[in-house]
Amino acid sequence: MLKLYSTQSSGNAYKARLLLAGLAIPFQLVEVDIFAGENRTPGFLSLNPEGRVPLLELEDGTILAESNAILFYLADGTDLLPQDRLQRAEVLRWMFFEQNNHEPGIAQARFWLRQVRGGRDLRTHDVDRWMEEGHGALRVMERHLEARSFFVGERLTIADLALYPHTRLAPEGEFDLAGYPAVRRWLARVERQPDHVDMEWQPDYAPAHVLREQRAPAAPFTAV
Repeated sequence: MLKLYSTQSSGNAYKARLLLAGLAIPFQLVEVDIFAGENRTPGFLSLNPEGRVPLLELEDGTILAESNAILFYLADGTDLLPQDRLQRAEVLRWMFFEQNNHEPGIAQARFWLRQVRGGRDLRTHDVDRWMEEGHGALRVMERHLEARSFFVGERLTIADLALYPHTRLAPEGEFDLAGYPAVRRWLARVERQPDHVDMEWQPDYAPAHVLREQRAPAAPFTAV
């Protein structure tokens, strides 16, 4: 069985849970409490030296890191990753956009302003930049979606699943989505998919917890 190392509140880890649920792939969930330093234990760092979630452990023990790489791996051979050469490249285009233009502002703002106690004071000089970058990404998405139902090929792909979680969570980072009607329609469209699950969803298998006894005494947060 696949094993997913995940933090329930992580937008990146939510991407992987969305796809695993949508494809009805059984997996064991291993909860990693990054706020307690569980991503900085020797055991976890032996799996991913970057100390980030999600991680996907394959049946043979191989570890795959990075949320969008996990989406690409799991979706290969399904309708969520087109076989058409150009559409496949377009999917990658939007996944690169998500990592380089979308997440740095929107996800960082949510992490520091909502999830980290005192985060605004710690990163006060970054707030304006997050707002500028995040709204810039939302404007690009709005223009693209004005005449489209989904990002690529007029059907749900992993491009949508890569962009959905942090966009849905953007209001928690103080981004008002009222000015982005096409984005809001797209969010609703994704949520109407028959196998869609919300962020609180977990598989029927009871989640394990990662190496609590090796918890690092103190470590910097890792934004996810």
